[in-house]
Amino acid sequence: MNTSEKIYSGKTKDLYTLPNDNLLLVFKDDVTGEDGVIDPGANTVIGQVEGKGRKSLAMTDHFFKCLHAAGIPTHLVRLDLEQASMEVRRAEPLGKDISGKGGLEFICRTRPWGSFQRRYQNYIGDTTSTLDYLVEITIKDDERGDPLINDDTIVALGLLTRQHLEQAKDLTRRVCRIVESDLSGKGLSLIDMKIEIGFVDEEVVVIDEVSADAMRVMNGEGRVLDHGTLYEKLVHY
Repeated sequence: MNTSEKIYSGKTKDLYTLPNDNLLLVFKDDVTGEDGVIDPGANTVIGQVEGKGRKSLAMTDHFFKCLHAAGIPTHLVRLDLEQASMEVRRAEPLGKDISGKGGLEFICRTRPWGSFQRRYQNYIGDTTSTLDYLVEITIKDDERGDPLINDDTIVALGLLTRQHLEQAKDLTRRVCRIVESDLSGKGLSLIDMKIEIGFVDEEVVVIDEVSADAMRVMNGEGRVLDHGTLYEKLVHY
């Protein structure tokens, strides 16, 4: 994969153009967190963990194979685990702002946890109760802490049509169920996960990655697994 121009450098990946007009995602070893504590959902890079980028890509490879087997499209063309890189088709992210930046992230929750529990703690009687694949949508905006946005606002601002919004939410639930089923077969439980969705040739597809960087997974003892442990469970199970 011959790269040409770096067009974007994110918290955990760099993005390059390729001569064939596809894009190359190069996964980095950077980790995000707050106050020295690693948190995949945080917006600040606090350090590096050697090999983390390759592990994230290996997990994405694992889950994308599950999605493809279920007939769910992604933008993946090919990947190179040794180089921690993934060639993908160009996609138009859903919900970019007026300057052409940002986009929407789709979160699927199976039970109350994290920011959801903090927001609604006075309304949650049982933290083990099911949320029945509740989908929440946030705006990719680090400066504002990735704020929530509701369906009516998305449609009113013209970010998505109602039809495309429902397609994206349905796709999010389908992905969540597939990932949940795969993890369940390994004795693990999915708490919540986040994906990005985009248009490729007018088709709604899963883009970016599906890895421990974008999900919470619990083992049978009720402990949320860290990035490295989930990698071991998935790749070397």
